[in-house]
Amino acid sequence: MTTTLPAYDDVVARYEPVIGLETHVELGTNTKMFCACPTDFGGEPNTRVCPVCLGLPGSLPVANKAAIEATIRIGLALNCSIASWCRFARKNYFYPDMPKNFQISQYDEPLCVDGYLDVEVNGELVRIGIERVHLEEDTGKTLHVGGSGRIHGATESLVDYNRAGIPLVEIVTKPVPGTGALAPEVARAYVTELRDVIRSLGVSDVRMEEGSLRCDVNTSLSRPGEEWGTRTETKNVNSLRAVERAVRSEMLRQAMVLDSGGRIVQETRHFHEDTGDTTSGRSKETATDYRYFPEPDLVPLAPDAAWVAELKAALPELPRLHRRRLQQEWGISDHDMQSVLNAGAVELIEATVAAGATPAAARKWWLGELSRRANEAGVELADVGATPAQVAELQGLVDAGKLNDKLARVVLEGVVAGEGTPTEIMTNRNLEVVSDTGALTAAVDEAIAANPDIAEKVRSGKVAAAGALVGAVMKTTRGQADAKTVRELVLARLGVS
Repeated sequence: MTTTLPAYDDVVARYEPVIGLETHVELGTNTKMFCACPTDFGGEPNTRVCPVCLGLPGSLPVANKAAIEATIRIGLALNCSIASWCRFARKNYFYPDMPKNFQISQYDEPLCVDGYLDVEVNGELVRIGIERVHLEEDTGKTLHVGGSGRIHGATESLVDYNRAGIPLVEIVTKPVPGTGALAPEVARAYVTELRDVIRSLGVSDVRMEEGSLRCDVNTSLSRPGEEWGTRTETKNVNSLRAVERAVRSEMLRQAMVLDSGGRIVQETRHFHEDTGDTTSGRSKETATDYRYFPEPDLVPLAPDAAWVAELKAALPELPRLHRRRLQQEWGISDHDMQSVLNAGAVELIEATVAAGATPAAARKWWLGELSRRANEAGVELADVGATPAQVAELQGLVDAGKLNDKLARVVLEGVVAGEGTPTEIMTNRNLEVVSDTGALTAAVDEAIAANPDIAEKVRSGKVAAAGALVGAVMKTTRGQADAKTVRELVLARLGVS
Protein backbone atom coordinates (compact mmCIF):
# COMPACT_ATOMS: atom_id res chain seq x y z
CA MET A 1 0.00 0.00 0.00
CA THR A 2 1.34 3.41 -0.96
CA THR A 3 2.11 5.83 1.86
CA THR A 4 2.30 8.95 -0.30
CA LEU A 5 -0.53 11.38 0.26
CA PRO A 6 -2.23 12.62 -2.94
CA ALA A 7 -2.64 16.31 -3.75
CA TYR A 8 -5.74 17.90 -2.22
CA ASP A 9 -7.05 19.21 -5.56
CA ASP A 10 -6.72 15.73 -7.01
CA VAL A 11 -8.68 14.22 -4.09
CA VAL A 12 -11.64 16.58 -4.42
CA ALA A 13 -11.67 16.04 -8.18
CA ARG A 14 -12.12 12.28 -7.73
CA TYR A 15 -13.97 11.93 -4.42
CA GLU A 16 -16.94 13.50 -2.70
CA PRO A 17 -16.52 14.19 1.02
CA VAL A 18 -19.31 13.95 3.58
CA ILE A 19 -18.70 15.55 6.96
CA GLY A 20 -20.56 15.54 10.26
CA LEU A 21 -19.77 17.14 13.58
CA GLU A 22 -20.55 16.19 17.15
CA THR A 23 -19.90 19.11 19.46
CA HIS A 24 -19.87 18.92 23.25
CA VAL A 25 -20.53 22.07 25.25
CA GLU A 26 -20.01 22.30 29.00
CA LEU A 27 -22.73 24.52 30.42
CA GLY A 28 -21.83 27.37 32.73
CA THR A 29 -24.12 26.36 35.58
CA ASN A 30 -23.06 26.88 39.18
CA THR A 31 -23.52 23.22 40.08
CA LYS A 32 -23.22 19.86 38.34
CA MET A 33 -25.97 18.16 36.38
CA PHE A 34 -27.29 15.82 39.06
CA CYS A 35 -25.72 17.07 42.30
CA ALA A 36 -24.72 20.27 44.11
CA CYS A 37 -20.95 20.08 43.51
CA PRO A 38 -19.45 23.31 42.09
CA THR A 39 -18.40 23.46 38.43
CA ASP A 40 -15.52 25.97 38.54
CA PHE A 41 -12.61 25.23 36.21
CA GLY A 42 -9.42 24.20 37.97
CA GLY A 43 -9.04 23.29 41.62
CA GLU A 44 -7.16 20.50 43.31
CA PRO A 45 -7.95 17.11 41.72
CA ASN A 46 -10.86 15.17 43.17
CA THR A 47 -11.98 17.91 45.57
CA ARG A 48 -15.25 18.85 43.83
CA VAL A 49 -16.96 15.52 44.14
CA CYS A 50 -19.69 13.92 46.22
CA PRO A 51 -21.42 10.52 46.52
CA VAL A 52 -23.80 11.38 43.64
CA CYS A 53 -21.24 12.30 40.98
CA LEU A 54 -18.99 9.47 42.19
CA GLY A 55 -21.88 7.03 41.87
CA LEU A 56 -21.57 5.67 45.41
CA PRO A 57 -24.23 3.17 46.56
CA GLY A 58 -27.48 4.72 47.76
CA SER A 59 -26.94 8.14 46.12
CA LEU A 60 -29.73 9.53 43.92
CA PRO A 61 -29.46 12.12 41.13
CA VAL A 62 -31.64 15.25 40.87
CA ALA A 63 -31.79 17.05 37.49
CA ASN A 64 -30.45 20.61 37.26
CA LYS A 65 -33.26 22.91 36.03
CA ALA A 66 -30.82 25.61 34.87
CA ALA A 67 -29.09 23.07 32.62
CA ILE A 68 -32.41 21.94 31.14
CA GLU A 69 -33.35 25.57 30.43
CA ALA A 70 -29.96 26.26 28.82
CA THR A 71 -30.31 23.21 26.57
CA ILE A 72 -33.77 24.28 25.43
CA ARG A 73 -32.44 27.77 24.63
CA ILE A 74 -29.62 26.24 22.57
CA GLY A 75 -32.14 24.07 20.72
CA LEU A 76 -34.38 27.06 20.00
CA ALA A 77 -31.43 29.12 18.74
CA LEU A 78 -30.61 26.23 16.37
CA ASN A 79 -34.20 26.14 15.05
CA CYS A 80 -34.94 22.79 16.68
CA SER A 81 -38.25 21.33 17.76
CA ILE A 82 -38.44 20.94 21.53
CA ALA A 83 -39.75 17.61 22.81
CA SER A 84 -42.94 17.78 24.85
CA TRP A 85 -41.80 14.60 26.66
CA CYS A 86 -38.39 12.98 26.87
CA ARG A 87 -36.24 11.14 29.38
CA PHE A 88 -32.71 10.30 30.40
CA ALA A 89 -31.01 6.98 29.74
CA ARG A 90 -28.03 5.09 31.06
CA LYS A 91 -25.17 4.75 28.60
CA ASN A 92 -23.11 1.85 29.89
CA TYR A 93 -19.39 1.61 29.37
CA PHE A 94 -16.42 0.77 31.52
CA TYR A 95 -13.65 3.35 31.52
CA PRO A 96 -11.72 4.93 34.41
CA ASP A 97 -12.98 8.50 33.75
CA MET A 98 -16.61 7.48 34.43
CA PRO A 99 -16.84 6.60 38.13
CA LYS A 100 -20.34 5.04 37.91
CA ASN A 101 -19.34 2.90 34.91
CA PHE A 102 -22.31 4.44 33.11
CA GLN A 103 -23.14 7.93 31.92
CA ILE A 104 -26.55 9.55 32.34
CA SER A 105 -27.36 10.80 28.85
CA GLN A 106 -30.22 10.83 26.36
CA TYR A 107 -30.62 8.24 23.64
CA ASP A 108 -33.73 7.78 21.50
CA GLU A 109 -35.68 10.61 23.14
CA PRO A 110 -33.53 13.77 23.03
CA LEU A 111 -34.69 17.16 24.26
CA CYS A 112 -34.21 19.00 20.91
CA VAL A 113 -34.40 17.59 17.37
CA ASP A 114 -34.41 18.50 13.67
CA GLY A 115 -32.88 21.98 13.51
CA TYR A 116 -30.36 23.82 11.38
CA LEU A 117 -27.64 26.47 11.47
CA ASP A 118 -26.76 28.67 8.50
CA VAL A 119 -23.09 29.56 8.02
CA GLU A 120 -21.33 31.72 5.46
CA VAL A 121 -18.37 30.34 3.52
CA ASN A 122 -16.75 32.40 0.77
CA GLY A 123 -19.81 34.63 0.60
CA GLU A 124 -22.24 31.72 0.19
CA LEU A 125 -24.78 30.47 2.73
CA VAL A 126 -24.48 26.81 3.73
CA ARG A 127 -27.25 25.24 5.80
CA ILE A 128 -26.04 22.64 8.31
CA GLY A 129 -28.80 20.31 9.50
CA ILE A 130 -28.95 19.57 13.23
CA GLU A 131 -29.97 16.01 14.05
CA ARG A 132 -30.31 16.43 17.81
CA VAL A 133 -29.33 18.47 20.84
CA HIS A 134 -29.31 16.43 24.02
CA LEU A 135 -28.24 16.81 27.61
CA GLU A 136 -25.91 14.56 29.56
CA GLU A 137 -23.19 14.62 32.20
CA ASP A 138 -19.50 15.04 31.47
CA THR A 139 -16.85 12.48 32.33
CA GLY A 140 -13.75 12.93 34.44
CA LYS A 141 -10.33 13.73 33.04
CA THR A 142 -7.58 11.15 32.60
CA LEU A 143 -3.93 12.18 32.60
CA HIS A 144 -1.52 9.69 31.05
CA VAL A 145 1.96 10.23 32.49
CA GLY A 146 5.05 9.38 30.48
CA GLY A 147 5.43 8.65 26.80
CA SER A 148 3.49 10.84 24.35
CA GLY A 149 0.74 11.81 26.80
CA ARG A 150 -1.62 9.15 25.43
CA ILE A 151 -2.40 5.84 27.08
CA HIS A 152 -0.11 3.89 24.74
CA GLY A 153 3.38 4.10 26.14
CA ALA A 154 2.34 5.81 29.39
CA THR A 155 3.95 4.68 32.62
CA GLU A 156 0.88 5.49 34.71
CA SER A 157 -2.55 7.12 34.45
CA LEU A 158 -4.19 9.53 36.89
CA VAL A 159 -7.90 10.40 37.05
CA ASP A 160 -9.46 13.69 38.21
CA TYR A 161 -13.22 13.44 38.80
CA ASN A 162 -13.80 17.18 39.31
CA ARG A 163 -15.26 17.42 35.80
CA ALA A 164 -17.40 14.29 36.15
CA GLY A 165 -21.06 15.26 36.29
CA ILE A 166 -20.79 18.77 34.84
CA PRO A 167 -23.78 19.45 32.53
CA LEU A 168 -22.81 18.67 28.96
CA VAL A 169 -24.82 19.42 25.84
CA GLU A 170 -24.09 17.36 22.74
CA ILE A 171 -25.03 18.91 19.40
CA VAL A 172 -25.02 16.43 16.51
CA THR A 173 -25.30 17.52 12.89
CA LYS A 174 -26.90 15.57 10.12
CA PRO A 175 -24.46 14.35 7.43
CA VAL A 176 -23.30 17.31 5.33
CA PRO A 177 -22.68 16.30 1.68
CA GLY A 178 -22.07 18.51 -1.32
CA THR A 179 -19.41 20.82 0.08
CA GLY A 180 -16.60 19.48 -2.12
CA ALA A 181 -13.26 21.24 -1.74
CA LEU A 182 -14.78 23.57 0.85
CA ALA A 183 -15.53 20.74 3.32
CA PRO A 184 -12.71 21.68 5.75
CA GLU A 185 -13.71 25.37 5.67
CA VAL A 186 -17.40 24.51 6.14
CA ALA A 187 -16.53 22.43 9.20
CA ARG A 188 -14.56 25.30 10.72
CA ALA A 189 -17.23 27.85 9.85
CA TYR A 190 -19.90 25.70 11.49
CA VAL A 191 -18.01 25.29 14.77
CA THR A 192 -17.13 29.00 14.75
CA GLU A 193 -20.77 30.02 14.23
CA LEU A 194 -22.00 27.48 16.78
CA ARG A 195 -19.53 28.83 19.34
CA ASP A 196 -20.75 32.38 18.69
CA VAL A 197 -24.40 31.33 19.01
CA ILE A 198 -23.81 29.60 22.34
CA ARG A 199 -21.73 32.49 23.64
CA SER A 200 -24.50 34.93 22.69
CA LEU A 201 -26.92 32.89 24.82
CA GLY A 202 -24.66 33.23 27.85
CA VAL A 203 -24.92 29.53 28.73
CA SER A 204 -21.23 28.63 28.35
CA ASP A 205 -17.88 30.35 27.95
CA VAL A 206 -17.16 27.86 25.09
CA ARG A 207 -13.41 28.00 25.68
CA MET A 208 -11.90 25.25 23.56
CA GLU A 209 -8.55 25.54 25.34
CA GLU A 210 -10.26 24.71 28.67
CA GLY A 211 -12.37 21.90 27.21
CA SER A 212 -15.74 23.62 27.62
CA LEU A 213 -16.19 23.24 23.84
CA ARG A 214 -14.95 20.01 22.27
CA CYS A 215 -15.56 18.71 18.79
CA ASP A 216 -15.59 15.24 17.22
CA VAL A 217 -15.17 15.41 13.43
CA ASN A 218 -16.68 12.72 11.19
CA THR A 219 -15.33 12.38 7.66
CA SER A 220 -15.94 9.98 4.77
CA LEU A 221 -15.15 9.83 1.06
CA SER A 222 -16.96 8.21 -1.84
CA ARG A 223 -16.75 8.16 -5.61
CA PRO A 224 -19.33 10.38 -7.36
CA GLY A 225 -22.63 8.52 -7.66
CA GLU A 226 -21.69 5.82 -5.15
CA GLU A 227 -23.07 5.34 -1.63
CA TRP A 228 -21.43 7.34 1.13
CA GLY A 229 -18.19 5.83 2.33
CA THR A 230 -17.30 4.52 5.79
CA ARG A 231 -16.76 7.37 8.21
CA THR A 232 -14.07 7.91 10.80
CA GLU A 233 -14.48 10.04 13.92
CA THR A 234 -11.59 12.27 14.93
CA LYS A 235 -12.05 12.82 18.67
CA ASN A 236 -11.74 15.89 20.89
CA VAL A 237 -10.42 18.38 18.35
CA ASN A 238 -9.71 21.42 20.48
CA SER A 239 -9.31 24.45 18.24
CA LEU A 240 -11.08 25.98 15.24
CA ARG A 241 -7.95 25.66 13.13
CA ALA A 242 -7.62 22.02 14.14
CA VAL A 243 -11.21 21.28 13.01
CA GLU A 244 -10.35 22.44 9.50
CA ARG A 245 -7.02 20.61 9.49
CA ALA A 246 -8.57 17.37 10.79
CA VAL A 247 -11.09 17.22 7.93
CA ARG A 248 -8.42 17.95 5.34
CA SER A 249 -6.03 15.40 6.86
CA GLU A 250 -8.66 12.65 6.89
CA MET A 251 -9.68 13.39 3.30
CA LEU A 252 -6.08 12.99 2.17
CA ARG A 253 -5.48 9.86 4.25
CA GLN A 254 -8.70 8.14 3.20
CA ALA A 255 -8.03 8.91 -0.46
CA MET A 256 -4.58 7.36 -0.12
CA VAL A 257 -6.08 4.19 1.41
CA LEU A 258 -8.82 3.93 -1.23
CA ASP A 259 -6.40 4.59 -4.08
CA SER A 260 -4.29 1.68 -2.84
CA GLY A 261 -7.26 -0.68 -2.91
CA GLY A 262 -7.69 -0.67 0.87
CA ARG A 263 -10.86 -0.04 2.84
CA ILE A 264 -11.68 2.55 5.47
CA VAL A 265 -12.26 1.15 8.96
CA GLN A 266 -14.97 2.75 11.11
CA GLU A 267 -12.94 3.92 14.06
CA THR A 268 -12.09 6.82 16.31
CA ARG A 269 -8.90 8.69 15.50
CA HIS A 270 -6.70 11.20 17.33
CA PHE A 271 -5.61 14.51 15.82
CA HIS A 272 -2.02 15.65 16.39
CA GLU A 273 -1.65 19.42 16.51
CA ASP A 274 2.10 19.34 15.83
CA THR A 275 1.90 17.38 12.56
CA GLY A 276 -1.71 17.90 11.47
CA ASP A 277 -2.08 14.12 11.09
CA THR A 278 -4.57 11.68 12.63
CA THR A 279 -3.74 8.29 14.08
CA SER A 280 -5.94 5.32 14.88
CA GLY A 281 -7.59 5.13 18.28
CA ARG A 282 -10.08 2.30 18.64
CA SER A 283 -12.85 0.65 16.66
CA LYS A 284 -16.06 2.70 16.77
CA GLU A 285 -18.87 1.37 18.94
CA THR A 286 -22.47 1.27 17.80
CA ALA A 287 -25.39 2.27 20.00
CA THR A 288 -26.09 -1.34 20.92
CA ASP A 289 -22.62 -1.65 22.44
CA TYR A 290 -23.63 0.85 25.13
CA ARG A 291 -26.74 -1.11 26.23
CA TYR A 292 -28.90 1.96 26.68
CA PHE A 293 -31.92 1.73 28.95
CA PRO A 294 -34.09 4.39 30.64
CA GLU A 295 -32.55 5.91 33.78
CA PRO A 296 -34.65 4.47 36.62
CA ASP A 297 -33.73 7.15 39.18
CA LEU A 298 -34.98 10.16 37.17
CA VAL A 299 -38.50 11.11 36.13
CA PRO A 300 -39.11 12.03 32.45
CA LEU A 301 -38.86 15.65 31.32
CA ALA A 302 -42.01 17.36 30.03
CA PRO A 303 -41.21 21.02 29.24
CA ASP A 304 -44.30 23.20 29.47
CA ALA A 305 -45.20 24.70 26.07
CA ALA A 306 -45.78 28.13 27.58
CA TRP A 307 -42.34 28.03 29.22
CA VAL A 308 -40.68 27.06 25.94
CA ALA A 309 -42.51 29.91 24.16
CA GLU A 310 -41.31 32.33 26.84
CA LEU A 311 -37.72 31.17 26.39
CA LYS A 312 -37.99 31.53 22.61
CA ALA A 313 -39.34 35.09 22.87
CA ALA A 314 -36.40 36.06 25.09
CA LEU A 315 -33.66 34.79 22.74
CA PRO A 316 -31.03 37.43 21.90
CA GLU A 317 -30.26 38.57 18.37
CA LEU A 318 -28.37 35.71 16.76
CA PRO A 319 -24.75 36.34 15.72
CA ARG A 320 -25.17 36.21 11.93
CA LEU A 321 -27.98 38.78 12.04
CA HIS A 322 -26.07 40.81 14.61
CA ARG A 323 -23.02 40.92 12.33
CA ARG A 324 -25.14 42.10 9.41
CA ARG A 325 -26.51 44.94 11.49
CA LEU A 326 -23.03 45.91 12.67
CA GLN A 327 -21.73 45.83 9.11
CA GLN A 328 -24.39 48.33 8.07
CA GLU A 329 -23.69 50.54 11.08
CA TRP A 330 -19.94 50.47 10.43
CA GLY A 331 -20.38 51.04 6.70
CA ILE A 332 -17.93 48.37 5.56
CA SER A 333 -17.94 45.90 2.68
CA ASP A 334 -18.60 42.16 2.83
CA HIS A 335 -14.87 41.59 2.30
CA ASP A 336 -13.91 43.85 5.20
CA MET A 337 -16.50 42.24 7.46
CA GLN A 338 -15.14 38.81 6.57
CA SER A 339 -11.67 40.02 7.57
CA VAL A 340 -13.06 41.14 10.92
CA LEU A 341 -14.77 37.78 11.36
CA ASN A 342 -11.66 35.80 10.36
CA ALA A 343 -9.63 37.70 12.95
CA GLY A 344 -12.17 36.96 15.69
CA ALA A 345 -12.54 40.70 16.23
CA VAL A 346 -16.29 41.34 15.90
CA GLU A 347 -17.02 41.59 19.61
CA LEU A 348 -13.75 43.40 20.34
CA ILE A 349 -14.42 46.09 17.74
CA GLU A 350 -18.03 46.42 18.83
CA ALA A 351 -16.97 46.93 22.45
CA THR A 352 -14.30 49.43 21.41
CA VAL A 353 -16.87 51.45 19.48
CA ALA A 354 -19.19 51.31 22.50
CA ALA A 355 -16.31 52.71 24.58
CA GLY A 356 -16.06 55.78 22.34
CA ALA A 357 -13.87 54.98 19.32
CA THR A 358 -15.02 55.24 15.72
CA PRO A 359 -15.53 51.95 13.84
CA ALA A 360 -12.64 52.80 11.51
CA ALA A 361 -10.25 53.49 14.38
CA ALA A 362 -11.30 50.36 16.24
CA ARG A 363 -10.77 48.21 13.14
CA LYS A 364 -7.38 49.82 12.53
CA TRP A 365 -6.01 48.84 15.94
CA TRP A 366 -7.55 45.38 16.26
CA LEU A 367 -6.84 44.24 12.68
CA GLY A 368 -3.45 45.95 12.52
CA GLU A 369 -1.04 46.24 15.41
CA LEU A 370 -2.94 44.02 17.83
CA SER A 371 -3.52 41.22 15.30
CA ARG A 372 0.18 41.28 14.48
CA ARG A 373 1.08 40.96 18.15
CA ALA A 374 -1.45 38.15 18.70
CA ASN A 375 -0.04 36.20 15.73
CA GLU A 376 3.53 36.64 16.96
CA ALA A 377 2.58 35.46 20.45
CA GLY A 378 0.42 32.59 19.12
CA VAL A 379 -2.63 33.66 21.15
CA GLU A 380 -6.23 34.55 20.36
CA LEU A 381 -6.83 38.23 19.67
CA ALA A 382 -8.95 38.58 22.81
CA ASP A 383 -5.99 37.35 24.88
CA VAL A 384 -3.38 39.70 23.41
CA GLY A 385 -3.30 41.91 26.54
CA ALA A 386 -5.37 44.95 25.57
CA THR A 387 -9.05 45.58 26.33
CA PRO A 388 -11.57 47.44 24.16
CA ALA A 389 -11.73 50.20 26.77
CA GLN A 390 -7.95 50.65 26.61
CA VAL A 391 -7.96 50.75 22.81
CA ALA A 392 -10.72 53.37 22.86
CA GLU A 393 -8.75 55.42 25.41
CA LEU A 394 -5.63 55.17 23.25
CA GLN A 395 -7.52 56.42 20.19
CA GLY A 396 -8.97 59.23 22.30
CA LEU A 397 -5.45 60.42 23.09
CA VAL A 398 -4.64 60.38 19.36
CA ASP A 399 -7.83 62.30 18.54
CA ALA A 400 -6.99 64.87 21.19
CA GLY A 401 -3.56 65.44 19.64
CA LYS A 402 -1.71 64.12 22.68
CA LEU A 403 -0.29 61.16 20.75
CA ASN A 404 0.59 60.61 17.12
CA ASP A 405 0.39 57.17 15.52
CA LYS A 406 4.04 56.38 16.18
CA LEU A 407 3.83 57.30 19.85
CA ALA A 408 0.49 55.53 20.15
CA ARG A 409 2.12 52.28 19.05
CA VAL A 410 4.76 52.72 21.75
CA VAL A 411 2.02 53.29 24.33
CA LEU A 412 0.13 50.23 23.05
CA GLU A 413 3.26 48.16 23.58
CA GLY A 414 3.19 49.21 27.23
CA VAL A 415 -0.52 48.37 27.50
CA VAL A 416 0.06 44.85 26.16
CA ALA A 417 2.97 44.46 28.60
CA GLY A 418 0.64 45.30 31.48
CA GLU A 419 2.17 48.65 32.44
CA GLY A 420 -1.20 50.34 32.98
CA THR A 421 -3.71 52.45 31.07
CA PRO A 422 -2.70 54.40 27.94
CA THR A 423 -2.84 57.70 29.84
CA GLU A 424 -0.66 56.36 32.65
CA ILE A 425 1.91 54.97 30.22
CA MET A 426 1.98 58.20 28.19
CA THR A 427 2.59 60.21 31.37
CA ASN A 428 5.09 57.84 32.99
CA ARG A 429 7.18 57.53 29.82
CA ASN A 430 6.85 61.22 28.94
CA LEU A 431 5.51 60.38 25.48
CA GLU A 432 2.96 63.15 24.99
CA VAL A 433 3.18 65.08 21.73
CA VAL A 434 4.94 68.44 22.03
CA SER A 435 2.74 71.06 20.38
CA ASP A 436 3.85 74.20 22.25
CA THR A 437 5.27 76.56 19.65
CA GLY A 438 7.71 78.08 22.11
CA ALA A 439 9.29 74.72 22.84
CA LEU A 440 9.46 73.81 19.13
CA THR A 441 10.83 77.08 17.71
CA ALA A 442 14.40 76.38 18.83
CA ALA A 443 14.32 72.93 17.21
CA VAL A 444 12.96 74.43 13.98
CA ASP A 445 15.68 77.12 13.90
CA GLU A 446 18.31 74.46 14.51
CA ALA A 447 17.01 72.36 11.62
CA ILE A 448 16.99 75.38 9.28
CA ALA A 449 20.55 76.33 10.29
CA ALA A 450 21.78 72.76 9.75
CA ASN A 451 20.15 72.50 6.29
CA PRO A 452 20.66 75.86 4.50
CA ASP A 453 20.30 74.37 1.00
CA ILE A 454 16.90 72.86 1.82
CA ALA A 455 15.82 76.08 3.52
CA GLU A 456 16.71 78.05 0.40
CA LYS A 457 14.64 75.69 -1.79
CA VAL A 458 11.62 76.28 0.45
CA ARG A 459 12.15 80.07 0.28
CA SER A 460 12.27 79.85 -3.53
CA GLY A 461 8.85 78.23 -3.64
CA LYS A 462 9.61 74.50 -3.43
CA VAL A 463 7.35 74.02 -0.41
CA ALA A 464 7.47 70.22 -0.65
CA ALA A 465 11.10 70.38 0.43
CA ALA A 466 9.88 71.49 3.87
CA GLY A 467 9.20 67.84 4.63
CA ALA A 468 12.93 67.23 5.14
CA LEU A 469 13.09 69.99 7.73
CA VAL A 470 9.98 68.67 9.47
CA GLY A 471 11.63 65.23 9.57
CA ALA A 472 14.77 66.70 11.13
CA VAL A 473 12.71 68.30 13.89
CA MET A 474 10.78 65.08 14.47
CA LYS A 475 14.08 63.24 14.86
CA THR A 476 15.39 65.82 17.32
CA THR A 477 12.23 65.57 19.42
CA ARG A 478 12.18 61.73 19.29
CA GLY A 479 8.96 61.78 17.31
CA GLN A 480 7.09 63.71 19.99
CA ALA A 481 6.60 66.94 18.05
CA ASP A 482 3.25 67.63 16.39
CA ALA A 483 4.12 67.37 12.71
CA LYS A 484 1.44 69.83 11.62
CA THR A 485 2.62 72.47 14.08
CA VAL A 486 6.25 71.91 13.06
CA ARG A 487 5.42 72.39 9.39
CA GLU A 488 3.58 75.61 10.11
CA LEU A 489 6.56 76.90 12.12
CA VAL A 490 9.07 75.93 9.39
CA LEU A 491 7.11 77.81 6.72
CA ALA A 492 6.63 80.81 9.00
CA ARG A 493 10.33 81.04 9.91
CA LEU A 494 11.26 80.88 6.20
CA GLY A 495 8.70 83.52 5.28
CA VAL A 496 6.57 81.22 3.16
CA SER A 497 2.82 81.69 3.44
